[in-house]
Amino acid sequence: MSDEIQPIGEVTRYFDRIGVAAVYLWTELYLNDWIQVYGDNTNFVQQVQSMEIDRQPIDVGQPEQEIAIKLDQPARVGDYIYAYTE
Repeated sequence: MSDEIQPIGEVTRYFDRIGVAAVYLWTELYLNDWIQVYGDNTNFVQQVQSMEIDRQPIDVGQPEQEIAIKLDQPARVGDYIYAYTE
């Protein structure tokens, strides 16, 4: 059994003009959850304050959905999203 932390999703697109990442989820993600965005050139933590599907606000993203998340900093395609806890 591995103690390795598993990502909850992956950035599939990033729209830098509006600061939004399209994220494919592998597990549930709730509004107000804390996440870490991590990749080769990316590493930051933020609270999820805005999520959408097809431009409609949602409170929870489900596994196997691609959702849009407003990010505080730029992300890159291939960056991973982790649940963040101190």
